[in-house]
Amino acid sequence: MTIGIERKMRLLVLSFVFFCGCFSQEGRNIILFPRQSATDHVILKPIVEKQWEQLTVCLRSYTEISRVHSLFSIAMPGTGKDNTFLIYQEPPNYCSIYINQEQIRFRVDPEVLDWKHTCVTWDSSTGLVQLWINGKRYPRRVTTTRSPIGPQMSIILGQEQDSFGGNFDAEQSFVGEMCDVNMWDYVLPPEKITQYFYFILDVIMNINGWINGTYTSEGNATVLINEFCSFYST
Repeated sequence: MTIGIERKMRLLVLSFVFFCGCFSQEGRNIILFPRQSATDHVILKPIVEKQWEQLTVCLRSYTEISRVHSLFSIAMPGTGKDNTFLIYQEPPNYCSIYINQEQIRFRVDPEVLDWKHTCVTWDSSTGLVQLWINGKRYPRRVTTTRSPIGPQMSIILGQEQDSFGGNFDAEQSFVGEMCDVNMWDYVLPPEKITQYFYFILDVIMNINGWINGTYTSEGNATVLINEFCSFYST
């Protein structure tokens, strides 16, 4: 059977990584969201001392569900600030990014049953929004809003906030596994996103890191300690 170009590239990269010894063998914590619910979620608690004028969010997810669902949600206090920053999947062909309530809808490749690496970058000075899925950057978009984010905010994994820190809808909940949730208060350059996707290096995050970040799990969301997550399957 002929192996696709992308699969060949992954095999080549992984062969190099194993050969040079730069593949991290240590486990990663995985969050398991076992069911559709309005209660299961994880709260991230980074220390935020100033407003964010730029932001990069990267995470890996694995799911069988084919309905809409929220991966990552930031809300701020006050009316009309529930979708301050939202990564919202609309299978099989769309992913919406919300910045300060403004929806940016991307047409993406169809979902497949495998680990997926998603990165979103945003720059308030230009409004530029970039979406990366499995190392592929989709056409860049520009938001009309230029308002910075924070410093007071609620950051939720697995649910979409309709009010500050809550008012979840089970029909928008994530069901599956998630790991490597990391944030930076700057735009991560393309070469770093590619390296991060292929596990070639562990990019040092300056807001929240999945290895050393502070978080709490609610409902039946379960954090599996020292597990391994990967976009790659044989």
